[in-house]
Amino acid sequence: MNGTRAAANAADLAARRAGVTVSELHRPQEMHEACRVLDRIWRPALGSPLIPPELLRVFAHSGSYVAGVHREGRMVGFCLGFLASAGLHSHIAGVDDGLRGRNVGFAVKQHQRAWALARGITTITWTFDPMISRNAYFNLAKLGAEPSEYLPDFYGSMQDEVNAGTETDRLMVRWELTGPRAVASATGTPPPPPVTAGAAGGRTVVGLEAGPDGRPVVGDRDGDTVLVRVPAEAEELRRTAPCLAREWRRALREVLGGLMARGHAVTGFTRDGRYVIERRQENPT
Repeated sequence: MNGTRAAANAADLAARRAGVTVSELHRPQEMHEACRVLDRIWRPALGSPLIPPELLRVFAHSGSYVAGVHREGRMVGFCLGFLASAGLHSHIAGVDDGLRGRNVGFAVKQHQRAWALARGITTITWTFDPMISRNAYFNLAKLGAEPSEYLPDFYGSMQDEVNAGTETDRLMVRWELTGPRAVASATGTPPPPPVTAGAAGGRTVVGLEAGPDGRPVVGDRDGDTVLVRVPAEAEELRRTAPCLAREWRRALREVLGGLMARGHAVTGFTRDGRYVIERRQENPT
């Protein structure tokens, strides 16, 4: 069985297990429905839709990835990806709050992977907020995507309810669709950690941790492996303690962003909410 057929079968299985269908959108009325889904999830300011339906129509007509998620005849999720220098850049994806944790997001990404491979595209990139633990675990541990760049305040100020009042730092990831990590994910096997040039069995240190009062505590970053904590329930923290959320944002930018800027590799994310970062071995001179 070739890789394209296997990817399509994996996508079909993931959708059945999640109880949804994922399909491309083409008709104008579908674009309007997709925009309503996006606004329901992100809750932008009244009269300022997150994405206008006309733009979605253009993306779909010009060959980009525009897909809806349906359950029991109702659209409950949406994903947009457009062609980019790396292959496909997945710009936005979301499902209704009531479907979180039910593997719908996994079904969407498997559909997107199959779509890309059918068109000869082998890399998908996207960004996510590095403070959101569940997204980090999904992207790194479940899908096997690999972070490539820390982007401070990438979008600038945003006015939807999800992002308002916070700096929009993002982590860029690359998903190599034919690599062993993506293939393992598609078959339901936990992706193996990426191969790095770090020293296996070296010294492990804690670069960022939560103190007794819940505030971020910057620690030792000079280890072969550095563990970097993110706050539990970061989205709730933004609503209930915005000053503390900003402290965490700046600390994560300093530690995670700083280590990545020095060329260290993010090789995983643990279930208890920590990035795993490996020191890259210096080239001998």
